[in-house]
Amino acid sequence: MFIRTERSIKEFIQFYPIIAALIIIHLVLWLITDFLPFPFGDQLDRWGTGNNFYISQGEYWRLFTSIFLHAGLMHAVFNSFALVLFGPALEQMLGKYKFIFAYIGAGLIGNLATYFLTPTVYYEYVGASGAVYGLFGIYIYMVAFRKHLIDQANSQIIMTIFIIGLVMTFIQPGINIYAHIFGFIGGFALAPLVLSNAQPFSPWRNRRYRDDDSIQFNPNRWKKRRIPKKVYAKILWGFLGILIILGLIGRIF
Repeated sequence: MFIRTERSIKEFIQFYPIIAALIIIHLVLWLITDFLPFPFGDQLDRWGTGNNFYISQGEYWRLFTSIFLHAGLMHAVFNSFALVLFGPALEQMLGKYKFIFAYIGAGLIGNLATYFLTPTVYYEYVGASGAVYGLFGIYIYMVAFRKHLIDQANSQIIMTIFIIGLVMTFIQPGINIYAHIFGFIGGFALAPLVLSNAQPFSPWRNRRYRDDDSIQFNPNRWKKRRIPKKVYAKILWGFLGILIILGLIGRIF
């Protein structure tokens, strides 16, 4: 479930369009608000950041928009990488619309908890962490109550990573603890709804789609390529992995 077998970025986008769209949104918004010298970038960031005071004044859209904004490149890459690892299996199992409902729903629940429980009036927050922890909530629900949807090996993987993430939530500085905890609770609570009629993840579904797509004759299939597409994918994942490691090192030290 958590090992990527796609042969190219194009295949990943074909198989998991919602995950791909979310990652693109994360990175494009980071470029606009934090990297490129666009005058409207700062304004967009101020308009979309979660802020308890402004939400109390009726700017409720911030509960939604703050899910997609991030505080710097490492923050955006870290959450996007988590989506790449843990999102595809759920997108296949739930379908596009249920996945969107669960992801946004968990993110909103995490932000609502932040709004109601944070004592600081002007507390600001951004990031998809609450929504990502909502995915963990769905997985943990499967481990507890839908064991036919996830095998023992993947259950152990998800439990181990969840425990590590939970511990890091309380020891790392600058973490929105309420978003993590209640995002997880939101995903767990929504799981019975979105898992109805769900089937276990199967890479064979993607393979059948790939085989059906390759039946058409490709006149260029025998042409030599200097760099295979697989290499491009490995370079990308390796680059993202290095960024994640650097980000973790920066947070720890």
